[in-house]
Amino acid sequence: LKAVILIGGPQKGTRFRPLSFEVPKPLFPVAGVPMVQHHIEACAKVPGMKEILLMGFYQPNEALSRFLVSAQQEFKVPIRYLQEYAALGTGGGIYHFRDQILSGGAEAFFVLNADVCSEFPLQEMLEFRQQHGDMHSFVILGTTANRTQALNYGCIVANAETQEVQHYVEKPSTFVSEIINCGIYLFTPAIFQHIGEVFQRNQQELALEESSNGWQRAEVIRLEQDVFTALAGSGKLYVYKTDGFWSQIKSAGSAIYASRLYLNQYCKSHPERLAQNKPGGPVIRGNVYIHPTASIDSTAVLGPNVSIGEGVTVGAGVRVRESIVLHGASLHDHTCVLNTIVGWDSTIGRWARVEGTPSDPNPNDPYAKIDSETLFRDGRLTPSITILGCSVTIPAEVVILNSIVLPHKELSRSYKNQIIL
Repeated sequence: LKAVILIGGPQKGTRFRPLSFEVPKPLFPVAGVPMVQHHIEACAKVPGMKEILLMGFYQPNEALSRFLVSAQQEFKVPIRYLQEYAALGTGGGIYHFRDQILSGGAEAFFVLNADVCSEFPLQEMLEFRQQHGDMHSFVILGTTANRTQALNYGCIVANAETQEVQHYVEKPSTFVSEIINCGIYLFTPAIFQHIGEVFQRNQQELALEESSNGWQRAEVIRLEQDVFTALAGSGKLYVYKTDGFWSQIKSAGSAIYASRLYLNQYCKSHPERLAQNKPGGPVIRGNVYIHPTASIDSTAVLGPNVSIGEGVTVGAGVRVRESIVLHGASLHDHTCVLNTIVGWDSTIGRWARVEGTPSDPNPNDPYAKIDSETLFRDGRLTPSITILGCSVTIPAEVVILNSIVLPHKELSRSYKNQIIL
């Protein structure tokens, strides 16, 4: 078995700015560890996992290399990064590197998108494939969404008894199905034949359009629109429906929600990562992750759903809730931080209040997903979580509400519903 994690590249992650300026989005910490580490950990737990490949078109940089080395040591499985020469789409990348994926005689491999958070029921997908279909069938992980939100995802129509996918539509304009694609797949080497057919079809179409100069267009293949749509109804594609948690991480606001889902899971999977109330320590409410190097005053109140990064300083009487505080940040005495991502090395002065508006799914609808909000509506900034880029300084006694502050800014007054460039 192998696993391929698609991490995309620098032109993407635009909705994740200004945080993606400092670190590739897959390395952004969610619940205390880089986003993609949750994927790697889930893959490493599957028996027979021989290698994990990260695939994208980020320039290999120091942060990425350092992360790969430490992840290999921690999970005892070979992890490599394969760099695409251009954005090849979700199918083009795995087709381009098919020899690397199949080397060593891989019988099957998982493909995971890096920008989802999930319980990753990989073992269950393997067992499901053995029970349904033959050893050459492919499995998509699906989950249930509500009728209106399903239109924002790939929708799957499946046979109720066999779970065979009969119809697949990416982001339909009218309601097709409540079962949506989670961006996690189990393939066998046979998938390359189907991707190859798309590649050849693209090449033929290009040959007909001689005027087009898109030499690389034939390689750009989207698994969802190009491959799944064609495979549906052929008896080769199945859907495994999960009841576990799942969410996309497209915007910075969804990172706070994903952090909550993972912190919740830590109760079972990593209780040692959750902070406990101790005499002389800060007050902990709900699930909170605190990096061992952080220094936190005993009168601070943290939680629920708070993640405190490396070397963070939290002063007396500080209140933090539903927030991610990244490494090196410092929250001075009596600050209040709610629904906010505090960037690296940022400083919040005494008695300041930094607050955002959560974009959580409807808590009364069990199938609601997080909405990927547009930044503006009717020319105004949509109220969302507040984001401070890296090295932002907020003075004492000001209020910052529903705002996005770009890196290296020193604010002098209060702001509300602004993007501070």
